[in-house]
Amino acid sequence: MTQPPDFANIDLHLVKVLHTVVSEQSVSRAALRLGSGQPLVSAQLRRLRALTGDPLLVRAGSGLAPTDTALALLAPAERLLREAEALFGPSRLGRAFEPAQATATLRIAASDYLDPLFLPSIVARLQQLAPRVRLELHPLSAEFDYRRKLASGDVDLVVGNWLSPPGELHLGRLSADEVVCLVGADHPAVKNPRAWTAARYLDSDHIAPTPLHPGARGVIDEHLAAQGHERRITVRCAHFSLAPQMVASSRLVLTTGRQFCLRYLGGQAALRIVKCPVVFPPLAYYQLWHDRTHASAAQRWLREQVRDVARELAAPAPSAPKAR
Repeated sequence: MTQPPDFANIDLHLVKVLHTVVSEQSVSRAALRLGSGQPLVSAQLRRLRALTGDPLLVRAGSGLAPTDTALALLAPAERLLREAEALFGPSRLGRAFEPAQATATLRIAASDYLDPLFLPSIVARLQQLAPRVRLELHPLSAEFDYRRKLASGDVDLVVGNWLSPPGELHLGRLSADEVVCLVGADHPAVKNPRAWTAARYLDSDHIAPTPLHPGARGVIDEHLAAQGHERRITVRCAHFSLAPQMVASSRLVLTTGRQFCLRYLGGQAALRIVKCPVVFPPLAYYQLWHDRTHASAAQRWLREQVRDVARELAAPAPSAPKAR
């Protein structure tokens, strides 16, 4: 009875030797192609003969000729090597990525405290460079556990600003922005800038984003607390992009990055940027990702696109309004 093959004695390189020897019909030429020594290839051919129960190559005049069994094994060996390349080759291991041909689904979770042009610019860039890639955009909200989502692979990249980003995640710095106040055109801080003191600032009515989880403080309030200060927040808003319009029609103060505020000037809303009388460090924006996607070529390419868009948007405008 025929014994089943002993797969423990077969490795992928042996399949490559089989394919090369049969294709070349020469042990010496096969050794050259394989970058190996002829005695080693001869020993490997003996192993293949024992495993297949066939001589594989036989004398034919002054050379060697493949047997019918060898010719029948050529196509399966080639197919196996091709599948192994797809499974373990450069594109699979994260050393190559072709965006124009890629069909992956990429998932980004982003804060809406960012420049309102950021996500539209990301979409436009990916549509141009990788038209077959699908992009999913997720909001950072109180219900969205971004650390768990990154760890589970439900999201690939998270973009936002943190005073102390989570230490277990990879971090890429995108940009830094000056902290300013956005107020209505008739706000006292506009009419009487000299009276716009730290005490007046803290005692004003402020609008702030809804915390990402119960008890959480944003970067503004974390910094104030560290300095022993607390501002009076009278409005919490889960939709940060609506805050400028709320500010324009009230005495509310929105404290955030200059780049965000600049996008809302010059429209219908009567808004002004004023200097914040409390000293804040620059707002630092990051992209975060998990170790599970760190070596992925597609993810590395995505992170590069996000970085480049952030840098382009952060480039100073020729006539950017200054804080008063």
